[in-house]
Amino acid sequence: MCAARERRCVWRQRALLCCVLLAAWEVAWGQLRYSVPEELPKGSFVGDVAKDLALQLAALRDRGARVVSADRTQYFALHANSGHLVTAEKLDREQLCEGVQRCVLRCEVIVEGEMKFYGIEVEITDINDNAPSFREAEKELRMSEMTAPGSRFSLSKAHDPDVGVNSLQSYELSGDEHFSLSVQVGADGEKRPELVLAKALDREEAAFHELVLRAIDGGEPARTGTARIRVSVLDANDNAPVFSQAVYAVRVPEDVPVGSTLLTITATDVDDGLNADVKYSFKEISTKASKVLYLDPKTGSIRLLRSLDFEEGDSYEMEVHAHDTGELFDTATVSVSVTDVNDNAPEISVRSALSEISEDAPPGTVVALLHVQDRDSGTNGEVRCSIVESLPFQLERALDNYYSVVTSRELDREEVSEYNVTVWASDGGSPSLRSSAVLALRVLDVNDNAPVFAEARYSARLPENNAEGALVLTVRAWDADWGQNARVRYRLAEGRVRGAPLSSYVSVQAETGALYALRSFDYEEVREVGLWVRAEDGGAPALSSNVSVRLLIVDENDNAPQVLYPPSSSSAAAGAGWTGVELAPRSAEPGALVAKVVAVDADAGQNAWLSYELAKATEPGLFRVGLHSGEVRTARSPLARDAPRHSLVVV
Repeated sequence: MCAARERRCVWRQRALLCCVLLAAWEVAWGQLRYSVPEELPKGSFVGDVAKDLALQLAALRDRGARVVSADRTQYFALHANSGHLVTAEKLDREQLCEGVQRCVLRCEVIVEGEMKFYGIEVEITDINDNAPSFREAEKELRMSEMTAPGSRFSLSKAHDPDVGVNSLQSYELSGDEHFSLSVQVGADGEKRPELVLAKALDREEAAFHELVLRAIDGGEPARTGTARIRVSVLDANDNAPVFSQAVYAVRVPEDVPVGSTLLTITATDVDDGLNADVKYSFKEISTKASKVLYLDPKTGSIRLLRSLDFEEGDSYEMEVHAHDTGELFDTATVSVSVTDVNDNAPEISVRSALSEISEDAPPGTVVALLHVQDRDSGTNGEVRCSIVESLPFQLERALDNYYSVVTSRELDREEVSEYNVTVWASDGGSPSLRSSAVLALRVLDVNDNAPVFAEARYSARLPENNAEGALVLTVRAWDADWGQNARVRYRLAEGRVRGAPLSSYVSVQAETGALYALRSFDYEEVREVGLWVRAEDGGAPALSSNVSVRLLIVDENDNAPQVLYPPSSSSAAAGAGWTGVELAPRSAEPGALVAKVVAVDADAGQNAWLSYELAKATEPGLFRVGLHSGEVRTARSPLARDAPRHSLVVV
């Protein structure tokens, strides 16, 4: 017992040493390799990923890191606080890698914020946790008493799922002097036990022989398995069945229907009667094959029990027996090769992706990291990925089956604000199978558009003597950006009118662009105001544009005509009107110019058009006034009876 405890202690120390120390690791092209023994409890240390990849723990925690695997089961996890890779499940090497000498699990560490990934290989090393076992714990052999000494009889092999020294190493036989054990080693190194008849049988002496076959592995401590063999001695049956061929081989596609007969084995026995009655059975067959194939004991036909899957197994090899009633037999090998059918579409896994991207992101910006695989093989498993060419994105091949989706040119949110990028994966089968993944991406706005006015220039007409605060016109500008970048505010550019600041004459409402008059305009002082309005968005830095505004003051008839000639007298200044003295000869002809009244009006247009009329005269009919010229002329020749002085009132 002490020795057993010491051996267990040594094993535990070795297992702990394998956990703490890396059996083999290297970092090449982002690849880490570790080694741990199987059967470690969940949460056991595998490797210090943060240290081996020179990653900062703060970056792992803040930016996010996780372990992903192509398999549905995640066998490993990453502790963000320590950067250690640990087991997420209890690992059974025999369950994970049945029949594989070197058991390697692969996964990747994805660092979300950095858009980086690192491949990891973890080798699961074997421990001696399985004893050799026989498929049949008890076996009965029927031998004729005529069997010659030296005859050999195949025995069932023991199976040990462990590998290396922990696997099956030797056989032992206990029984009686009539039998001995011979172990044959095949070309593949597999040990096949055979029962050898060492001494002639005598049914009258002993009708039965009880033997024990023991299988022993090379672990420390060694594990064993036993099978009981009962030999029944029969009367002579001197001819064994003979197969028509030593090896039966067939190739079938993986989509062959369930229930189909894959092949038929045949054997003949030259004996007569019951001794020639041949039965068929599997001698050596794996557990997996026994669930898929059925051998009819009477006809020798091998039928399909369940659907084949090339991805689960591409070949099945087994030994078959043809035996007669006397238990004489022949052995043949059956090999079933499964050919691949394109029955698996490519699988696209989005390992990391952005949901938003700025429109000023440079070409080549990574927006998603994809993993693509196809469970088929050969051409059927060759995958090609593509994106619609019209989109501003392209695929770049990364390590192994990884693709990066990157921008192929600059984006413009004002042109397209959202993208649904469909990535297609097609295999090389015929017909080809394909699948897709959709990436939803929103384009974030950048302040790259200045406001644009609705008109190239603005003009408005404002009657003079307007009310203070009167609305003149409204300018409008739009910005193609979004949100705060598209919020437009208006203001006046600096300027002066008649020496005064422009802002004392007009103002613009910052939010609406409404332009208001701050004072009453006088056409006779200001006839036109030219100004610039600036529209500025809310971006940082802000973008702006200017527009010219021309404000025309419209004249109103607010000024009476002023007489320039004849000049007014002092009494006129006192409000008594004005007078003028002109001379006209008595001999003047009709139409002779006597005087001219000259007047002006400060208004403009029709408001400044003047007309003259003779309102009052001492001698009506002697003088007349030009309607538009203001000229006073004789209407007739003066007569002797006409007075020497005449008074005229011209309006």
